[in-house]
Amino acid sequence: MKKTALVLMVLLAIAGWATASGTLPRAIDAALLLGDLLADGKPSLLQRVTARPARQSVTIGDTHADLYLPAEKARAGLVLVPGADRSGKDHPRLVALAETLARLRFLVVVPDIANLRRLELSGADRRPIAAAAGWLASERHLDRVGVVAVSYGVLPAVHAALEQTAVTFLLGIGGAYDLKAAATFFTTGAYRQGPGQDWMHAVPNAYGKWVFVRSNLGRLDDSADRAALDGIAQRRLNDSAAGIDDLVGLLKPQGRAVMALLDNTDPARVPALLDKLPPRIKAEIAQLDLAPRDLSPLAARLILVHGQDDRIIPWTESAALARMAPRAQLFVPTKLAHAELRPSGLSDAVILWRAALAFLEAAGP
Repeated sequence: MKKTALVLMVLLAIAGWATASGTLPRAIDAALLLGDLLADGKPSLLQRVTARPARQSVTIGDTHADLYLPAEKARAGLVLVPGADRSGKDHPRLVALAETLARLRFLVVVPDIANLRRLELSGADRRPIAAAAGWLASERHLDRVGVVAVSYGVLPAVHAALEQTAVTFLLGIGGAYDLKAAATFFTTGAYRQGPGQDWMHAVPNAYGKWVFVRSNLGRLDDSADRAALDGIAQRRLNDSAAGIDDLVGLLKPQGRAVMALLDNTDPARVPALLDKLPPRIKAEIAQLDLAPRDLSPLAARLILVHGQDDRIIPWTESAALARMAPRAQLFVPTKLAHAELRPSGLSDAVILWRAALAFLEAAGP
């Protein structure tokens, strides 16, 4: 299918552009974008018809960043938020995505966010995102500036857009909105389609809960708790059935509070268990959580993409964010790996093509 997917998408773009919102060039660009993602690192039509962008190092405030310059005049600026990974802005897949976006005439900034290199996520991460967006607007004189973020990175990205009026659009992929609901899902598999709705259940990917542990190790007061929980997470990431009783026995009160949340299977108990977490973990959750925030001042247009089969963050999180944001479009493919943009079938490819078209429309001509 990969060999024919790009042709199908281009034909779809050309045949359907008259009824889609946007011009023919943007419809084709959306197909080229999707085709490049489907190529998965192999040569694509987009690579054949565009020059490889230049990559420069820049400093924005006290943050180092990479700047990807398109060969033609930029249509908009774009802040690409790295994921939680020790390679940070230099992760090969992130570099490839930045080059893809620059080939589509985006001036792309990828900030090197120290917390994310440490595998942490913090409310403070909004600051380098907002600073990069402001820099694109003021130093590069761009009227349209967007942000692209994935997974839990959507949280600080939206906070940055609330604070930085230069952000005019935001693409969020597999993002979270309500951290209480996200914690309920990654610990119990329970989620709701809306407030007051009945619980639905899925089998969550255990990776989500152990990433939560590792991202919060530095917020535990006792080094013994940090060491024991790190060991537990490492064992269970390597083998979901690995024995951990010896390490659990070493935990002190703060570590036991974390394990009580992780071991719980009752969604009704999650709020009380979250309330018993160590103070610094609760403080970071409060900083990051979007659910308590008033999103009515958010001027940026949101384009949200979330796979219905996501087993790390349920698609209902992006749906909740779309309901609360003033200007949002939600695209929910049936099968899409968490934070990925590679569809498994033609119907999902059509949904992602429409999302790409909306993204390019938000970016302007």
